[in-house]
Amino acid sequence: MGILGTLIIGLLVGIIARLLKPGPSGLGLIMTIILGLAGSVAATYGGQALGVYQAGQPAGFIGAVVGAIVLLFIVEALNKR
Repeated sequence: MGILGTLIIGLLVGIIARLLKPGPSGLGLIMTIILGLAGSVAATYGGQALGVYQAGQPAGFIGAVVGAIVLLFIVEALNKR
């Protein structure tokens, strides 16, 4: 898929992750999308490196959404301090 494809999917995943994560975030839309994109990229390449799934499999998209949600939770927890 390449980096450009991963970034485009990451943008979509960032939006989906924000919709799925409950409660107010205190983050703006742009920051939420950027964090979603970063979580998506980390989960996509991390899952492939660990051999959990291959490029292009639907599990990669699910892993990207989960990674983005986890990153959103971490940043919100750090912002509350």
